Amino acid sequence: MADKDFFVLDAVVHPFNFDKSNYAEPEGARAMAEMAAAFASTAADEGYQLDRELFMRDWTVDELANILFRESRTDAAVIMSLPVFSFKDGLSSLEKSLDALERYPTRFVGGYACVDPMRGKDALVELERQVELFKPYGGALGLKMYPASWHDGKIESWKMNDPKIAYPVIEKALELGLRHVAVHKSIPIEPIEFGDAFNPSDFEGAAVHFPEMNFEIVHGGVAFIEETALLLARFPNIYVNMENLNMVVARRPRVMAQIMLGLMHEGGQAVMQKLFWGTGTTQYHPRPCVEAMKAFTFPEDLLERYGLYIPLEQITDEDKQGLFAGNFCRLHGLDLDAIKAGQRGDAFSDVTELEAPWSNARPLTPAAA
Repeated sequence: MADKDFFVLDAVVHPFNFDKSNYAEPEGARAMAEMAAAFASTAADEGYQLDRELFMRDWTVDELANILFRESRTDAAVIMSLPVFSFKDGLSSLEKSLDALERYPTRFVGGYACVDPMRGKDALVELERQVELFKPYGGALGLKMYPASWHDGKIESWKMNDPKIAYPVIEKALELGLRHVAVHKSIPIEPIEFGDAFNPSDFEGAAVHFPEMNFEIVHGGVAFIEETALLLARFPNIYVNMENLNMVVARRPRVMAQIMLGLMHEGGQAVMQKLFWGTGTTQYHPRPCVEAMKAFTFPEDLLERYGLYIPLEQITDEDKQGLFAGNFCRLHGLDLDAIKAGQRGDAFSDVTELEAPWSNARPLTPAAA
């Protein structure tokens, strides 16, 4: 398969709002903002690095769209709002998600609702409200949640196997017609005591109790590789959203190979069909990540070390197309051919040569600097 033939669907993007005016809980918000700014400023290639001052901003939908579709070989994306309420708007607002779907429907092919399950009945009401708001855009593709909760001046955590906190939200999602729940794991949000809330092992309870629901481990493989591998091998309704692994493949391809092969160690080659591409743009420029994944192969010496029962095989172009778009589309019932056809003649169909990295990020005004 020629390089140009890969169709790239980014399964999670965010127009973040890291502006200080958006801080609701300053200490926690600042810690998370600094972590994200470190990602953006330390790209391996200097041309993709973004100064901290330029990153700490309220990113617009237009900026996100142009960075994805004019500055990289990303063809489509799924936009996710966030429930990180150390920020006033949750860090990536629902309003921006709906705006992206309205203005660029051929490129932003769906979005996820998001709620904080520790808000109890209010979370169920909010989920119902958001599902209604997504209906004009083909419906919400799923539900996004975080294991950390910022509410009533407190920071707490919860688990996916909690019948009092998590299960009512999952039940409500099913009632509303949603079949996909994505939960941030592996990467702690703030330097405070969360226990093992970011360990994905708690997906086990949810996967058993709700076999009709699909579950996405967001950031799967960044940490807890063995736990994640066992979940992928045992449960047909557990998947991995590869957000943040995009940075690994761009900078550390051998480490990326160890992570991917580790995720496949127990479940074998079939696990490749349970992984899908995501970058979390705007936290890192997508172009070097996409290019690195297109060129990626498993080192032969590592192939000899992984595969518990059956030897693992070299990644193929077919595997890569699955990672880039096919696996996500199959899981969510999206027609990839229809998505491609809908993009003919749209606002980004004229892109031949890619524009310079971050060139579509608006300059900071003196007041914002």
